[in-house]
This record gives sequence, C-alpha cells and structure tokens, in this order.
Amino acid sequence: MTPAVDNRIRFEGVAITRPAPGQIRATVTLRWHNGEELQGLYDDQDTEIGVMRAVSAATSAALEQAVDDRVRLRLVGVKTVAAFDAILVVVALASRLDDHEQQLVGSCVIKEDVEHAAVRAVLSATNRLLGSNLIYLRW
Repeated sequence: MTPAVDNRIRFEGVAITRPAPGQIRATVTLRWHNGEELQGLYDDQDTEIGVMRAVSAATSAALEQAVDDRVRLRLVGVKTVAAFDAILVVVALASRLDDHEQQLVGSCVIKEDVEHAAVRAVLSATNRLLGSNLIYLRW
C-alpha cells in the first residue's frame, strides 16, 4: 500500500520589521510539501491592529501563490476576541474562485503571540477551501 502524500502547506515563520518610523512589514513564510517556499509580504501601520492586519494579509498573499493565484483572498477584517477564558484572533476573508465568491472566517487562540495566532487564523479560515483542493487548484 502506498503511503498518502501530505499535500498540506506548513507554516514556517513570521517576521516583523520596521522599515520606517510608524510602519511595519510582515513577512510570512509557508512551505509546500515538496519543500517549495512561499512568502507573502504586507506593509501597515505599527499598531497592534496594523500588525495583525499585515500578518493576515501576508499569509493570504503566500496562500495565493500556493494555488498560482487562481483563488483570490482579500482580508475583510481581523480582531482579537475574548471567549471562554481565552483570547483569540479572528479573521474574515473574502475569497474568489472564478465567479464564485464566499466569506471565510477562522480563529486561533493566542498561545505564543498575536502574530503566530493571526497566521494560524488565516490558515484555519482557508483550510476547507484550499485544503482538499490544493492539487486541483495548483495544476
């Protein structure tokens, strides 16, 4: 029996730099199962919400590369929410594939820091849309 190929995209890392006063640049690195690296970049204001927005948008940009831009992702919003004795990052995305549009929502409990949680919230939001369709969308 042939082992199943793991086609998932892995989260490799997130980096925040400050190219100018009051500005941040988020770089999110994802890795495809074959080792191919996908990077998304996004600039925003150096505020807590700006960091979450930049990280979420950079993650979306990296995911678009994974499917050769066949799916377009637009960040609708991102925020932190207190629920059930935890603080979560919640993201809303608009996705477009051909003529089909839908809204996606994902969340992640903040364990390490808000940046990692924002990346994972975007991955959570896109999991059903991209997860089982990555090979189809890529080729």
